[in-house]
Amino acid sequence: MADSVKEGAEAPAIELQTDDEKTFHLRAQTGRNVVLYFYPKADTPGCTIEAHEFNDALKKFAKFDADVYGISPDAPKAQAKFKGKCDLQFPLLCDVEHKVAEAYGVWGEKSMYGKKYMGVERTTFLIGKDGRIAKVFSKVKPAGHAAEVLEALAAL
Repeated sequence: MADSVKEGAEAPAIELQTDDEKTFHLRAQTGRNVVLYFYPKADTPGCTIEAHEFNDALKKFAKFDADVYGISPDAPKAQAKFKGKCDLQFPLLCDVEHKVAEAYGVWGEKSMYGKKYMGVERTTFLIGKDGRIAKVFSKVKPAGHAAEVLEALAAL
C-alpha cells in the first residue's frame, strides 16, 4: 500500500458519484465530522458486518455532528443494490477508478489464497470539522469497528 494520509493532514478532496448517482463533494461537509470508511467490495461478508454496525450506530454518530460514508470501487448499481439489501441509511460512494483510494493511500497489492491482486485495504478516516484527518484506523476488523470510531469521535 502507498503511504496513507497522516493524522493532522488536510483530507484529500473527494468528488464521487453516490449510490443514487448524485455527486458527493467532501468540501461541502466542512463544519461536520466525517467518518469515511473504505471497504473492498459491496455485499461481501466483512463489508456487510461493517456496514450494519455503522448503520446501527448512526444516531450515536449524529450526536457528534458526524456523517458516515462508505466508499468502495463498486459502481453505483452495485452500491445501490447493497444499500437496499442492507437497508443502509447513509450514502455509499463509488470510487470505480480507485483514484480516491489511491489519494488516501489505501489502494494496493493484496493477496488471497496465494493469488495477488490490486484492491482496497479496509481503512477508516475520521475527518474533523476543520477538514483535517483526526484519526486513521488501518487494517480494520469489521466487527466492533463502529464502536471504536465512536470512541475516537467522543475524544475529539
